[in-house]
Amino acid sequence: MARSSRARSGGGGGGARGSKAAKATSRKSAPAPVAEVEIVEEKKGMGIDDGIPILTAVILLVAFLFVDYVRGNLHGEGLFFIQ
Repeated sequence: MARSSRARSGGGGGGARGSKAAKATSRKSAPAPVAEVEIVEEKKGMGIDDGIPILTAVILLVAFLFVDYVRGNLHGEGLFFIQ
């Protein structure tokens, strides 16, 4: 019966080994030095992610007006520039 209980508990002589492992893990070590961290706030204002859609919208608007101006002057079919 003693063998079966040892086999279930993880092998023979586990009690002595377990106490050594418990002692080794229960030791307190000196705290590790902590690196300082500098907190930097983000710059406020527009970045490139905000500027690209705005610039694209302005270029498309100018291109539409330019094409309308040309169509109005040459063909008389412009929406805003009819001559």
